[in-house]
Amino acid sequence: MDQLFYFFGSLFFFLALGIPISLVLALCSMLLMFTSGSWDVMTIPNSMLDGANNYPLMAIPFFVFAGEIMAAGGLSRRVVQLAQLMIGRVKGGLGYAAIVASIIFAGLMGSSVGEAAALGGLLLPMMKRVGYNPGRAGGIIASGAILGPIIPPSTNFIILGATIGGLSITRLFMIGLFPGLLLGFGLMVVWWFIVRKDGYTETISFTRQEAITILKDASPAFMLPVLLLGGIRFGVFTPTEGGAFCAIFAIAVCMLYYRELSFRQLLRVSAAAARTTAVVMLIVATASAVGYFITLARIPTHMASLFTPFIDSPTILLLVIMAFLFIAGMVMDLTPNILIFAPVFYPIIQQAGIDPYHFGLLFVLNLGIGVITPPVGTVLYVVCGIGNIKLNELVSKMLPFILVEAVVLVLLVLFPKLSLVPMRWLM
Repeated sequence: MDQLFYFFGSLFFFLALGIPISLVLALCSMLLMFTSGSWDVMTIPNSMLDGANNYPLMAIPFFVFAGEIMAAGGLSRRVVQLAQLMIGRVKGGLGYAAIVASIIFAGLMGSSVGEAAALGGLLLPMMKRVGYNPGRAGGIIASGAILGPIIPPSTNFIILGATIGGLSITRLFMIGLFPGLLLGFGLMVVWWFIVRKDGYTETISFTRQEAITILKDASPAFMLPVLLLGGIRFGVFTPTEGGAFCAIFAIAVCMLYYRELSFRQLLRVSAAAARTTAVVMLIVATASAVGYFITLARIPTHMASLFTPFIDSPTILLLVIMAFLFIAGMVMDLTPNILIFAPVFYPIIQQAGIDPYHFGLLFVLNLGIGVITPPVGTVLYVVCGIGNIKLNELVSKMLPFILVEAVVLVLLVLFPKLSLVPMRWLM
């Protein structure tokens, strides 16, 4: 139990100092190595190398690269226009369009931060012009962004599948599809009440010719998730190969079809994608070093002993774990939480007979909510920066959205068939 105390104590202490998470994990691994009595200077770099040298993780740079290309090459703007065309005619149309665009974007980018940045830059100025409350406008953008880690292709599901051996990334992709759509529907229901409470009356309309142009321009963006999921589902390519397909498809569309991405811009986008990938992979590598010492110190066994009283009641066990993860998500970003806690909790849920894919969905969804909760909600700060919104105003106005997302999470805990039946049908 001493090692458990050292680990959590050092983790939250270093995070409180504002140290970057990759360095925090490296420091935690050094502390665990020292307290375990197995001081070997090569253990940490070897563990980091082994953790990063994982074939499923090759999909991450491809999807990151594809997302950067779409944001720079005109796909983002066309997705927003398509969403406005689909649902903009009703009162509060920009809010509904933001949710629909979030669903489509989730199928293109798989990243909550990237989704919030792309949609916030396009929609927040428009919402401001028609009189939306800034906090409310930022709230709908931020809350929709958590669909990115749920709806495939999700880089977080890729990391989870690479962290836990034996999990199929294809099945993780498929189990996230229906709950992601359910979450989007829940946000629309909340927005329906907010429109009437705040008195938003704006609508968006297009001429017939404008509608035809939008459909023509947005069709590649709409088809990409269909082709990707269809290709993975029917065995045309693996998720990693699907990432390469997305990148090539995005280059072809943005450079040859839209002609809005030059070769010089492609080089800049490549550099940005490389930087993002490097940050993610450094976190993966340092978390792998921590994971090695966590296993060596038998921390999963100690954690399991804390949850043993709930093993015989899977639903209560899930609720307790979800409460723990919700708190963890408030103080640490999604990726390191997956890398640290997935190896800890998976043996526990297997012992309780809980479906591992169902737990993977709950795991990522719960931690996804964490990116829009203070004090360390990365998406919150992205939206605040883009929209020039005060943090306290954003948090107070988005509480209804967080509440409905928490309700969907609890429903999925209580009724596992909501995720398992659609996954089995899709597979």
